[in-house]
Amino acid sequence: MPQKFRMALACAATAALTGSLLAAGSSPAGAAPAPGEDRIRADFNGDGYGDLAIAAPTARISGKSGAGYVAVVYGTARGLDTTKHTLISQATSGIPGTPESSEYFGDRLTSGDLDDDGYTDLVVGVHAERIGSTDDSGALTVIWGGASGLKKATDITSPLPANRHELGWSVATGDFDGDGRTDLAAANLASPELNLFKGPISRTGKAVKRTGIDTYGATGINTDRIVAGDVNGDAATDLLIMGQEEHGEGYRTRSVLYTGGTTPEPAGKVAGGYAATIADVDKDGYGDLVTGNFMEKSTDEPNGGKGGAVTVTYGAAAGLSTRTPVRVTQATSGVPGAAEKGDAFGWSLSAGDTNGDGYTDIAVGAESETVGSAAKAGSVVVLRGSARGLTGTGAKAFSQSTSGVPGTAERMDNFGGAVQLTDVDGNGRAELVAGAAHENDGAGAVWLFKSTASGITATGSTSFGAGAVGGPSGLSYFGDVLQG
Repeated sequence: MPQKFRMALACAATAALTGSLLAAGSSPAGAAPAPGEDRIRADFNGDGYGDLAIAAPTARISGKSGAGYVAVVYGTARGLDTTKHTLISQATSGIPGTPESSEYFGDRLTSGDLDDDGYTDLVVGVHAERIGSTDDSGALTVIWGGASGLKKATDITSPLPANRHELGWSVATGDFDGDGRTDLAAANLASPELNLFKGPISRTGKAVKRTGIDTYGATGINTDRIVAGDVNGDAATDLLIMGQEEHGEGYRTRSVLYTGGTTPEPAGKVAGGYAATIADVDKDGYGDLVTGNFMEKSTDEPNGGKGGAVTVTYGAAAGLSTRTPVRVTQATSGVPGAAEKGDAFGWSLSAGDTNGDGYTDIAVGAESETVGSAAKAGSVVVLRGSARGLTGTGAKAFSQSTSGVPGTAERMDNFGGAVQLTDVDGNGRAELVAGAAHENDGAGAVWLFKSTASGITATGSTSFGAGAVGGPSGLSYFGDVLQG
């Protein structure tokens, strides 16, 4: 791929923090689910309750604007407890690196048990990290879980690719070779674009080995975002590679599935997009590829505008099913709202069983949805999984104008810019967390929604900002990235 184009992508994705079109860091790519599971929940302190990492990537740390931090809030039987939290930045004792302007620590997150000790670890891809005299070399920082939560951290030091241009551009965990150990995948803007670090990874920062894969050379699709999950139901985690491919005189979004194994191999191209998750929405034992393209057209939109769409490509034993992919927009029967230009339906995605019926549901962020007269106030739609697959039937929508939801829908809040479905109270159902990074002039905030036997409810929902967890005030985009 032409270097000029790759650098243009780099500039565009860095600008995502201020509202560009490339939303590479807007939703999580967490640990890979086993067949039939929604996802592996992040439990950093091993108490049996799901925990949540919240990024504030533009926060000022040690006087450096845009240095960024991550707040970790721990789950309890009552849900997330903001009094039980940890703040992590490169100014925190035990964390490698030094806060620098515009490094955006925390805007790439994933989690998994990388050292095989029974505690979930948090991985930060510091893609703009300066190493020595080299700008934008990139670093992979592992913050180790333990009985007292996340404390100490290590940068992965070996084996690393020779050219580390923005290593950590996107990160995901899973057992990619099927040996029962958790591995780490990291995107790199230089070749090799995809790097697989074989686990376990030691607390001195050494992986067993690294495998580099040139995805562009093999498929014509560069690696901008990686999402892990088990699509074909075998012992190895698969990877969805999301990027761009040449199309006519320009480029278009496109994705390719790499099936896991000793050497992961491309298994077919699917719908492109800017967000994705892998989950079994029809409970057939195979993970399904759910991609969100907030720039996709709908023929039902006024003037054929671009309001966004979610596409489901179903999984099978062979990898990709021959079943026709299903496309869901706000014009789909049962989906609340209307398909309108600029809604950004599909900006962010997350998967989880919100009502305990065994089918995985999908939370879809429409961060630019107009609510009342408030442009780009944002909303979240929860789509239901079923035996027929993902459906608009029974879908629910939430915004700051929904009865019972704290706050007021205001212009440019971008509510739903990040979403996370995760079971933080151990009741067997996934709760909804929604981020609005532009709330309060870019200070940011998150909202917590409870789950019931009928799914997510606005009743009893709460919200909090950086101050509730000891974060600095001012511009921070608190809630821009969620990992749970």
